Amino acid sequence: MKSRFTPEYFKRLLILFIGLVIAHLGVTLFLRSNLGSDPFNVLIQGISNLLPLSHGTCHQIICFLIVGILLVIARSYIKTGTFICMFFGGPIIDFFSWLLGGLINDSSSMIIRFISLILGCFILAFGMTIVIKSEAGTGPNDLVGVVVSDKTKKPFGICRVIVDFSFVIIGVLLGGVFGIGTIVCAFLIGPIADKFLPISEKLVHKLLNK
Repeated sequence: MKSRFTPEYFKRLLILFIGLVIAHLGVTLFLRSNLGSDPFNVLIQGISNLLPLSHGTCHQIICFLIVGILLVIARSYIKTGTFICMFFGGPIIDFFSWLLGGLINDSSSMIIRFISLILGCFILAFGMTIVIKSEAGTGPNDLVGVVVSDKTKKPFGICRVIVDFSFVIIGVLLGGVFGIGTIVCAFLIGPIADKFLPISEKLVHKLLNK
C-alpha cells in the first residue's frame, strides 16, 4: 500500500501552516482593532455566556463538535491539517497579539483601528484560501462554509457570508456581542476569499512545482 506521508504531503502541511500563520495575523489585526468580534467568536461568546466555561474552552468544544458532525456527514473533509488548525490557531493569535499589542490597541486612533480592521479582513481571507488550497485540511469553522459550498454547488463567497451571518444571529440570540467590525467581516471575508482562491491555487501549485 502506498503511504500517504509523501514529500508532497509534508509540503502541503507546511503550506497549510504558512497559510494558518497569515490568516491568524489577519485575525489578530481584526481583534486588536477592538471594533467587534468576528462572526464565529460572536457565537462562542454567546455559548460561553450560558456555560461556566472560558471563551477558549468553549471555542475548543465547538470546534470538536463541528469536527464530530463532519466526521459523520462529510468525513473526507477532515484531514491532518484540520487538527493543526485547531491546536495552533490560538497560540499563533497569542503571539501576534503580544507582538502588535503596543502598536494597535484601544488607545490607537479610530483611523488606525479601522485600517487594522480592513487590513485584517484581507490578510485573513488570503491566508484562509492558502489553507484551503493546500488541500491538507481546513480549520473546523472554515470547513462549514467549504462543505456548504461544495454540497450546494454555490460560490464559496456566498456560502461563507450565509454561514457567518448564521454564527452572528445565533451568537447574538445567546448573548454574544457584535460591533461594526463583525458586520464588515461578515460581508467582506467571503467575497474577498472568492477573489483570492484562484490566486492561492496558482501559488500553491507553484510551491509544489506543479
